[in-house]
Amino acid sequence: MNQRDPLIHLFAGGCGGTVGAILTCPLEVVKTRLQSSSVTFYIPEVHLSTINGARVSRMARVSPGPLHCLKMILEKEGPRSLFRGLGPNLVGVAPSRAIYFAAYSSSKEKLNTILEPDSSQVHMVSAGVAAFPLKLETDVYMDTHGKSVEQCFTAITATNPIWLIKTRLQLEARNRGERRMNAFECVRRVYHSDGIRGFYRGMSASYAGISETVIHFVIYESIKQKLMQSKTSSNMDPEEDSVKYASDFIALMLAAATSKTCATSIAYPHEVIRTRLREEGTKYRSFFQTFSLVISEEGYRSLYRGLITHLVRQIPNTAIMMATYELVVYLLDG
Repeated sequence: MNQRDPLIHLFAGGCGGTVGAILTCPLEVVKTRLQSSSVTFYIPEVHLSTINGARVSRMARVSPGPLHCLKMILEKEGPRSLFRGLGPNLVGVAPSRAIYFAAYSSSKEKLNTILEPDSSQVHMVSAGVAAFPLKLETDVYMDTHGKSVEQCFTAITATNPIWLIKTRLQLEARNRGERRMNAFECVRRVYHSDGIRGFYRGMSASYAGISETVIHFVIYESIKQKLMQSKTSSNMDPEEDSVKYASDFIALMLAAATSKTCATSIAYPHEVIRTRLREEGTKYRSFFQTFSLVISEEGYRSLYRGLITHLVRQIPNTAIMMATYELVVYLLDG
């Protein structure tokens, strides 16, 4: 790997993350609302009849569906609310995806010289190293005295304050015409109420989400490798193997969508826990305390609230992001 390669993957990862975030922002807002503990505010009043014929009203304590939530946001808050938190999302997604893909590419290149090249073990370890909050610097090695490699904070730790602000903005429900809180006001409120530590709420759940990234890349790389083998076996001219067509990028999008669906379905509860931890004035304090509290108060099914919306958003988002990443790498590296 030459010095230009990490920069290509850095830029390509940022482009892929940015395009995916913009196109799927409305689904992100709906998903975050469904994951929160205040989602019942969207349920209309239920009218009950008493024995003497009087009618009483109360709020229904059932979780709304994605379409109902989307409809209420549009009716009460307007279309602009579907893009709440997009600013912080773009600020965070570009560097985090750029760092991730650059670290993943560098780790894979180095591990290919140690383990079986392009094996599942290489993809799994590379994904874990890139996603883990403390990554190993690729240019620093252990010397003969057994010193440990230099470690530094990476995407999860560095960008958690940005994701917290994005979540707070998405959870803020305002009627049409009411003044909305902006990102700078949100920063002041978080600091005033919780101090610096407040910006790192939900980070433990993000660490747990590393498992989703590992599963996703292991499956994705496996499918991608089989697609390449299939293309190689069907081509008579070896030179055509290095040429990519539109159908190749469509196949990569399908591979990314398949792998992300499997990974998300397995690791989804950490998403609900993370949103609860980031709520303002919340009773949720830690990962395991939130996990047990949500189950005891709402049942196991509540850990999967918003899963359908998340999948509907994540599948096209991942497909767009990975295809954009592969396209930019192909164009710049070609």
